[in-house]
Amino acid sequence: MPVIRILPNAEYCPQGDTIEAGAGTSICEALLENGIAIEHACEMSCACTTCHVIVREGYASLGEIDESEEDLLDRAWGLTPISRLSCQAILSNQDVTIEIPKYSINHAKENH
Repeated sequence: MPVIRILPNAEYCPQGDTIEAGAGTSICEALLENGIAIEHACEMSCACTTCHVIVREGYASLGEIDESEEDLLDRAWGLTPISRLSCQAILSNQDVTIEIPKYSINHAKENH
């Protein structure tokens, strides 16, 4: 079962964390199932960028990025070449390390 290492983030995961998730699960689903309340304003339908993460390790092991995700990522705060929408980043059998950016494009935090 792949492991997701979450780098420390003052709002979402102050101490950092390590969670397990099944292959075929999105990073967003795995975070939410493990009590890490990442924003996901569009309910994981690939219609916003609030679940943006930076994949520090294991980027190549994630499912392919499609054109819709690429187009949305252009609007993400703090975009990097290793950015993904966590709702679209599907885990394989390899571990990943992610960083949840400090800000999103939302002016108000969603309360999920």
